Amino acid sequence: MNDWGLLALRIGTAGLMLPHGWQKAHRLIEGLTGGQVKFYNWLGIGETPSLILTVIGELVAPILVLVGWKSRWGAALMAITMGVAAFMVHWEDSLSDKEHALLFFFPALALVLTGPGKWSIDRG
Repeated sequence: MNDWGLLALRIGTAGLMLPHGWQKAHRLIEGLTGGQVKFYNWLGIGETPSLILTVIGELVAPILVLVGWKSRWGAALMAITMGVAAFMVHWEDSLSDKEHALLFFFPALALVLTGPGKWSIDRG
């Protein structure tokens, strides 16, 4: 039963994060073609590189988790991205503003710690 639970956790968490990553990828493409990317420069490396890293964490990583290939790496990237959102970008905001990022952070962290289960390409 644990493997079924991990499958549900993988599909649910990654599947719900994908639309956010898709939106950010679209924002990146529009910004690059329009000449200006607007995004939070969370590492001091520039708005465009910050948005590219976020697209990796919110679009590429969830795809890895969803299909169960390199799942722990994908989940780690998701957790890091959501940790940055909750604890850096929204640090001074109320809990209700951080909540969305935290609701992705903790399941991703759980997948890093447990692995994807046997219903994955990685097989645990």
